[in-house]
Amino acid sequence: NGNEIGDEGAKALASALRVNAVLTNLNLRFNHIGPEGGVAISKALAVNGVLTDLNLFDNNIGPEGGVAIGKALAVNEVLNVLDISRNDIGPEGGLAIGEALAVNAVLTVLNLFDNSIGDVGAMALASALRVNGVLTSLDV
Repeated sequence: NGNEIGDEGAKALASALRVNAVLTNLNLRFNHIGPEGGVAISKALAVNGVLTDLNLFDNNIGPEGGVAIGKALAVNEVLNVLDISRNDIGPEGGLAIGEALAVNAVLTVLNLFDNSIGDVGAMALASALRVNGVLTSLDV
């Protein structure tokens, strides 16, 4: 939290997350993580079977990172809480996350505020909410 680990630090942590079987909460707020780090964390999230809470608040993963998070959410079976607020994921990231929510059966809390997802992202979220039966909190 606020340690400016950047993309290289995020990639190192992502490498560890691929094999870690005990960490359930990871707070990476305010760490200057860009798209490369966001993609690395997302790939780890796709295979990690224990992390239930991930906070990426106020980094800069951008649309590329947002799309990668969406792909990870589509296959992840354990993450309950995700905060990717203030990451500028744009409409592309919003669309990918909306599509993932349509098939994700475990995420209960999603914070997306200040991401400029636009109409495209909002429509994808609205479509997902019609079929998603587990999300109880959404901050857009």
